[in-house]
Formats: sequence, C-alpha cells, structure tokens
Amino acid sequence: MRINEEKDRRKREALVQERLPLAMEEVHQALVDCVEGYTKAFGEPAADLHMYSGKILVTIREEQNGKWEQRSKVEVSVQPKLPGLRIDQGGETIEIEVGMLPSEKTFYKDGDKYLTMEELTRRILDRAFFPKLSE
Repeated sequence: MRINEEKDRRKREALVQERLPLAMEEVHQALVDCVEGYTKAFGEPAADLHMYSGKILVTIREEQNGKWEQRSKVEVSVQPKLPGLRIDQGGETIEIEVGMLPSEKTFYKDGDKYLTMEELTRRILDRAFFPKLSE
C-alpha cells in the first residue's frame, strides 16, 4: 500500500513539474490584462511587462516633472523545488505553491489559502501599482 502511495505522489509531483510552464503562461496572460488596464488608465509608459527565460518582469513608472521615472518593479519566476512561483517585489518575496487538483486543474496557494487568479494577480501587482492605497 505504501508503495502505491509513493508512486501516486511521484506521479503527481511529475505532473506539477510539467505544468509549471503552463501555470507561468496562465499567470503571464492574466498580468498582461492587468498591465493593459493600468496603462489605459495612466498612460502607455506607466507600465510594461516582459517575459523571458521563465521569468516575468513588470516595471511601473510614474510621471514626475515631465519625465517617466521607474517607481517599482516586480519579478515572477518559476521555483521548481517549491514547486511554484516566487514573486520579488523590490526586496519583499512571496512564494506561491502551484499544484494539481484531482480534476487535473492547477491551483495556486499562499500558505494555507488557495488563491483565485484575481487574488494572485493582486498579490503580484497591487503593491507596485498602488503603493499608497491600503490593502
């Protein structure tokens, strides 16, 4: 019985590792939508998003004295050992676990709280987009 449990655990772990790039793409698309909404509201130079080498980089700028100055940046990267995502928000780090539900759907989890995609994108971007607003 324990052998079967271990086989199942290894199979689930392998599936999660295979799904990490897909989860990253899903997060990327959700962040693209958020950045597009932000730039429509505050101007095209206000933010940009790039994906490269398994990382997503979002740069946020604010206009000061007629120049667009970088205010903050957020980097999201894959963490295979977790397995999940690491969010670096200018010195503060959040780790989000990525896993598979029995229905083979991907889940995102921060500690013991499961996150919807909306909650995940808020955790990634809200502090960078809206540093002066309370949570």
